[in-house]
Amino acid sequence: MAGLLALAVVLGLGFLVPAGARAAEAPRALATGLHISDGRLLEGNGNDFVMRGVNHAHTWYPGETQSLADVKALGANTVRVVLSDGHRWTRNTPEDVAAVIGRCKANRLICVLEVHDTTGYGEDTAAGTLDHAADYWIGLKDVLAGQEDYVIVNIGNEPWGNTAPEGWTAPTTAAVKKLRAAGLQHTIMVDAPNWGQDWQGVMRANARTVHDADPTGNLIFSIHMYSVFDTAAEITDYLDAFVDAKLPLLIGEFGGPADQWGDPDEDTMMAAAEQLGLGYLAWSWSGNTDPVLDLATDFDPTRLSSWGQRIFNGVNGIARTAKEATVFGGGTPGDTRAPTAPGTPAASAVSATSATLTWGAATDDVGVTGYDVVRIGGGTETRVATSTANTATLTGLTPDTAYTFAVYARDAAGNRSARSAAVDVTTDEGGGGPGAACSVGYRVVGQWPGGFQAEIALRNTGTAAVDGWTLAFAFPDGQTVANMWGGTPAQSGSAVSVTPASYTSTIPAGGSVTVGFIGTKGATNTAPTAFTLDGTVCATG
Repeated sequence: MAGLLALAVVLGLGFLVPAGARAAEAPRALATGLHISDGRLLEGNGNDFVMRGVNHAHTWYPGETQSLADVKALGANTVRVVLSDGHRWTRNTPEDVAAVIGRCKANRLICVLEVHDTTGYGEDTAAGTLDHAADYWIGLKDVLAGQEDYVIVNIGNEPWGNTAPEGWTAPTTAAVKKLRAAGLQHTIMVDAPNWGQDWQGVMRANARTVHDADPTGNLIFSIHMYSVFDTAAEITDYLDAFVDAKLPLLIGEFGGPADQWGDPDEDTMMAAAEQLGLGYLAWSWSGNTDPVLDLATDFDPTRLSSWGQRIFNGVNGIARTAKEATVFGGGTPGDTRAPTAPGTPAASAVSATSATLTWGAATDDVGVTGYDVVRIGGGTETRVATSTANTATLTGLTPDTAYTFAVYARDAAGNRSARSAAVDVTTDEGGGGPGAACSVGYRVVGQWPGGFQAEIALRNTGTAAVDGWTLAFAFPDGQTVANMWGGTPAQSGSAVSVTPASYTSTIPAGGSVTVGFIGTKGATNTAPTAFTLDGTVCATG
């Protein structure tokens, strides 16, 4: 998991301000396409562009070419693509990189290309240098030429570890100069030291020096925010320092689920990025060795994890805040006309845990790019799904529960329609309840001071399939569920209830499903002793 390796003693970020911050600077020639002006990332037409997207591990999963279309369908406007320069992993060829750029453009995504081999240089002996990465980019010059509107070059991922991070500044500056001397005109992105998290403030203190080394001025800094950034003050202090200095910055990677080093404050990261107009790119789409940070399970966009739901459909998430780059022909800066309201949704295929909604398409003077499905309740709205078509299947619903849903349309400029009329849906009670024919196995996979990882194996020992279920139990020692996959938790005090994800909703007769989670704990971590499935006590062991 990028950015979390070898995290040593976590120090305070301090109150450093980017060195040499000044109110104004001499004007520079702007590159064609994406470029920096007055601390902001702009498109070639001068339109402000704020990255909202995810990271995708292309170099390790070159066959997952559908992923770019999938993240676009969920609302992203940018994807950061992992590549290799051949130092540590298999080198991505010019032909492969050209194909990646083509797929990004076909899916109307801005493409941030990064070399991952540099990760943790100076501490990880397998890591490559920024100079080697720069040579790789120069070797791709013919592929990159003419793509300045669509591609940002991220020289190297997390190019320095925790050992003597002050060594980051000189090679970063040299790599920027080398790329410019070779004629690359793209906006360049540089990552921070300390495995990207800059907890010793080296990038923060030397950002102006590195920025001024770029003769075009088209350089943007990338901070990776994981468990170092576990308080709102740390996050806002860091982001504000760059904004105040008019130095361009984005959150190039970040995580939300708790880990053995701490619990990142992703809510503040996303809220602050939205308030300040800064980009963010979540780590990562799928394929992590530790799947807690997989946004989608097994690269399946219909199986978003709770982390994925937070990123795409949560408050300040991608679906709500992303605006497509105008270079793709939609949503010019002057487009202020909202789409018409969608037609009243109709429900079909209603089960205990899912329902399909279909509605009349909205219209727009430029073009409708997507729809947002919301649940209405208690005078509030909660986004539950996004779709590029006029239909959506909602999963993870609670059996025998009444819901009210409505739909908004949006265009490429971010204009949102009036809300459609609402539809009421009541889920089925669920069938094939196992009665006493169930068993539960609970085990702790690993633990560390303050936290642990556990899994719950739920087995249907009956003769009929279980379609939709609720599992309930209580923690003996005040433990809490921080992040869960395979189910959706709700906790009140020590009592926990779990409803299934779409892919664990059905348990065939004689079959089982597994739910995993990260939890917090105190000095003791006694396992729950009793479990009920839909109110019926299950065997344990």
